[in-house]
Amino acid sequence: MKAGVVHARGDIRYEEIPKPQTTAGTVLVKVKYTGICGSDVPRVNKDACHFYPNVLGHEFSGVIEETGEGVTSLKKGDRVAGIPLVPCMKCPDCLKGHYALCRHYSFIGSRQFGSFAEYVRVPEQNAFRFGEEVSFEKGAFFEPAAVALHGLRRLVYEGGGNVAVLGGGTIGMMTAQWARIFDAKSVTVFDIVQERLALAKRLGVDYVVNTRDENFMEKVQEITGESGYDYVYETAGNDMTMKLAFALAGSRSKVCFIGTPVKDLRFTVDEWEMLNRKEFLLTGSWMSYSAPFPGDEWELTAHYFRTGELKFDDGLIFRKIQLSRIDEAFALFETPGAVKGKILIDSEA
Repeated sequence: MKAGVVHARGDIRYEEIPKPQTTAGTVLVKVKYTGICGSDVPRVNKDACHFYPNVLGHEFSGVIEETGEGVTSLKKGDRVAGIPLVPCMKCPDCLKGHYALCRHYSFIGSRQFGSFAEYVRVPEQNAFRFGEEVSFEKGAFFEPAAVALHGLRRLVYEGGGNVAVLGGGTIGMMTAQWARIFDAKSVTVFDIVQERLALAKRLGVDYVVNTRDENFMEKVQEITGESGYDYVYETAGNDMTMKLAFALAGSRSKVCFIGTPVKDLRFTVDEWEMLNRKEFLLTGSWMSYSAPFPGDEWELTAHYFRTGELKFDDGLIFRKIQLSRIDEAFALFETPGAVKGKILIDSEA
């Protein structure tokens, strides 16, 4: 089969490799689309790849091509989304249902070959079936949508509050929509890119704020009645937005960091003291799983994509690129700001 194979830093090649064969308890998926995740970029363009040669890709959709011995829940022709985490199911965290915290996990598309290929082999439990009313494009967004929902619920989330979402990327857009679905009083998306803010409005958020505007905090005061936000979700992993989260939080509010930082973060005494003086709760979120595996984050994603309440706008997709041109896709990330949405790799084109 053909695949996009990472051989070294900045060296990803479209080439032929052996097609995987099913084994007991596994299925072979003919891949349709795979989204390039932010975590894939440093694995190709920097030095974050676990080993070489490697086939990345974990946000994928496709069709079951073959089933291995003992597989009962899936059959040839089923439409599926990929569940990338492969927990050990034996460590203390797995036994508590905290699969994302597994101490001995594998991960499809980083620690084992993934879906930047024509086919990918996964355990039966790692293929999530969805119906024909959900497109393959949406199927490739299941994983980031589930990540966003997991992050929303890392806080004791209740409807009726004012919600701030910092960062208008894929995770931010999905987090904002989940907050809206689960009865937020208002949802505000913060970003510096006007196109992303326009997309947020199309997806149904109540307010958008461009933090490059000098007086944007005045709009915040107007939205929240000068009380700050009840819930703040940081999804960009940027030091500026992480600090902004502290400033936007209201008294006794709740803050969750979903975004993954890429450099050291330093707070001044005054910045950090906001946590003390406001007594807000601060936590983080990691991946998209709960018990029973993979968790109702995935079930709810399928349900709300099917009903259309989890909206899907063409603006979520920046570009579709053929697998044969995967090197060009990753080259786009070398120019800051060049990629303004999700790139989908099309394995069938």
